[in-house]
Order: sequence, then C-alpha cells, then structure tokens
Amino acid sequence: MPLEWSSSSPELLLTVDRTSSVPLRTQVEQALRVAIRTGRLHVGERVPSSRELAGALGLSRGLVQECYAQLQAEGYLVTRPGSATRVAAGAAVPVPAPRSAAAPHSLIADFRWGVPDLASFPMPDWLWAVREAARMMPTADLDYGDPCGSPALREVLGGYLRRVRSAAADPDRIIVCNGYAQGLNLALRVLADGGVRTVAFEDPGSPKAIGAAADAAGSTAIPVPVDEQGLDVEALAATRARAVVVTPAHQWPTGVVLAPARRLALIDWAVRHDGYIVEDEYDAEFRYDREPVGTLQGLAPDRVISIGTVSKSLAPALRIGWMLCPPALHEPLTRHKHTTDRGTATLDQIALARLIESGRFDRHLRRVRTTYAARRTALLNALSDHAPGITVTGLAAGFHAVAHLPDHADEQQVVAAARERAVGLYGMSTCRASHDVAPPRLVLGFGNVGTRAVTEGVAAIGTVLAGRT
Repeated sequence: MPLEWSSSSPELLLTVDRTSSVPLRTQVEQALRVAIRTGRLHVGERVPSSRELAGALGLSRGLVQECYAQLQAEGYLVTRPGSATRVAAGAAVPVPAPRSAAAPHSLIADFRWGVPDLASFPMPDWLWAVREAARMMPTADLDYGDPCGSPALREVLGGYLRRVRSAAADPDRIIVCNGYAQGLNLALRVLADGGVRTVAFEDPGSPKAIGAAADAAGSTAIPVPVDEQGLDVEALAATRARAVVVTPAHQWPTGVVLAPARRLALIDWAVRHDGYIVEDEYDAEFRYDREPVGTLQGLAPDRVISIGTVSKSLAPALRIGWMLCPPALHEPLTRHKHTTDRGTATLDQIALARLIESGRFDRHLRRVRTTYAARRTALLNALSDHAPGITVTGLAAGFHAVAHLPDHADEQQVVAAARERAVGLYGMSTCRASHDVAPPRLVLGFGNVGTRAVTEGVAAIGTVLAGRT
C-alpha cells in the first residue's frame, strides 16, 4: 500500500547543479528516475506538484512540467484527471515484505503476565485530560521544563500517594520518569556512584531486568530467597549487599505480602548497613482481600526509593512513572535524569495530573478492579472444574496467579503441551535466578484475558495441568 502524505503536495529532496554543463531539465529528469529506480519513491506514491517542485528548486514551472511529461511518456509517472501525479506501477523496485517471525497460531487464551486489560484503557477520559492539559497549559510549559517533572503532576501525585498509599510524598522529592525501567536504572546508577556496588533482589523475582540494570550501573546483582512471609531479611543480612529491590505489597511473582515483622526488619537492615531499599510498587492498587498495603517508603523515607507507574493501572504505552526519593539522593537522581533525556513529556504529565485530580482515575481503578475480580473468580472456578488438584496462590491482589503443578510434572513440557492446544502458559523458572524448573510452577496472567477466554483456555488444558497427558 503506497504511503499517503497528509499535505496537499509532499516534499521531495532533489538537487540541481547550476555549474554543470548538463541541462537543468536533464538533471531533474535523471534525479527523479534514480529516486524511483532505487526505491526512494514507491509505486503509487505522489510526487510534488510541478508548482511546488519548481519553487523548491528555483526553476520555472514549465521546465518541471516538461520533465514530468517526459517521465510519463517513459512509464515512470502516471497522471489521471483530478488526481495527483504518482509513480507508475512497475517503475520502482519491488518493496520487500516486512521480515517477521511466522505468525503464531491463534490462541484460545494467552495467560501472559504483566499486561493489564488494554481494552479497559479509559480513552475518552484520557482524550478529555489531554484536551484540558493543552487548553490550560501555559506557553512557558512547552519548554524543556524541570527535569524532576511537571510541578502540577508532582503536586497531584504527592496528594494521591499520601491518600492511597500512606507514602511520605513530598512533591519536592518526587521525580517523574519514563516508567519503572528508567526509575530502576537511575536508582542503581546513583547508588553505584555512591559506593553501593552490590544489589540484592528477590528470588524468585525479576533476575533478568534487575541484572541488566545492575550491569549497566557497574554493580553486581545477587538473589535473596523469598518465602511465605516475603523476602528473607536474615539471608539478606548475610550478603554484602547495601541495596535491595523488593515488591513488598504484592511480591512478584509469588504474590505474598511482606509480613509486618519482615518490613520492620528490612528497614532496620537498611539503617544498620547504611543501605537503601528500592521499592517496586508494581500492581499495588489491585487488592481483593483488603485495602492496599501501605508503602515501605512511608515508614522510612530516608532509606527507601519508591518507584510507581501507571503501566499497570492505565497502560504501559504511556511510559509515565515516578520516584519518591530520599533527601540525600534527590539531587544526584535529578542530575542523572536531566542528562539522560532532559525530562519526561510534559503534556502527558499534565494530562495525567488532570485525570487524577478530576476523580476519573479513581473511577477507572474501581471499574478495572471489578473486571479483574471477575476474571480471578473465573480462573478459580475453571481450575476447580477442570484441574481440581491444582493449588493456586498469589490471588489476593494484582492480575496474576501462581499454579502449583504436581511435583512430578515437567514445567516446560506442560508449557509446550498447552501451546499445542492453543493456550499460552508461562513457567516460573524464568523468574528464578537459577532458572530451575523445580518445583514446577506456572504464573498465570489474566489481566488481558477475557472472562470467557479464561474459562475456555483452562478447559482446553485441564488434563495437561493435572498431568494426565
């Protein structure tokens, strides 16, 4: 399909040499032939009008019209009454089809983790917020602005996080970033600059992402085990780490909540070791058994870097996150943020601020909590009907669950067998630092899987999950 430019006459870069002995008309004709032969111009693409091209090259319109007539006679261009002049069929080199992996078979259900319900994104509310932001945005805000982020968004975020997360959210200590990944990379880089070169992380957890961020910062990442009460703080204290990355409100991927005694012990560890805790808020907004658990940052703002985003509450495509920074780290984090990208897109920040302060963000969260709760119930019911021997944990919050397969099961074989039945499953082995497949577990994401698909997907793989294949 040819490109269609929105302007009435698209621009085209051509040059002529007025010092050359070659006539200008010949130069223009040859330049157009080369552009078509080499694929710069594809079949069906418009070329500039004779008036526009003549103006761009400083030539007479009549000369350009003669060039177009010649190229039309040669079969390079085609003109129809009432239509623009375009590249003729067969004149340009064939455009190769985009290279991509073979298209996957259509899946009944894809239990991919970490993806929210993309269809629930509140597009009308977001468009309203963007229009409001554009309408109210002072001209001065179109400049690069504060590398910490829009003051308007930081003020709104501070109030929101104090209200719903019990955070010590001083707007002057908030840095807006481009999602969790950037926040984590900034945090580990600044900590490494301050001499913190060993970073611990939960196991199972996110070994690949945290390992990559640690490598980029020149640090070493080491795993610390997680049990039914969360991170093992005694095991952490036995390491050389002076920083640790945790998901205390809803541990990824086990789903356990960091026990109160462990929370206090972790903060005590940070104080005694002059260390820092990087708190990943992940999907803390979505709890079903009780109100959301408060942040660690609220208990120890001098020792915790808390990173939150709208990737799970709204959509990953927005790429908006924030960091609640300890006072001692705020300046170096701001400096690194500034040198990294000069700041996050201001218009989107102001739009998010309007969305939150208008109450539309809270309304959206209430709506999707109901959606996820229904899918959670559908998953439990389907497993009870089709694989009653499977234990499910981690369902108190978020939009994923952990399925405990029989001890004799082969995790990778279960994943492969499910794929043959058009169901996407994902093993916990990729979340373990050792990549060990034992004990066999599955992480079932249901955020972007409809209720009907959840039921049909589990029904299709009931025997696989039960080990009866």
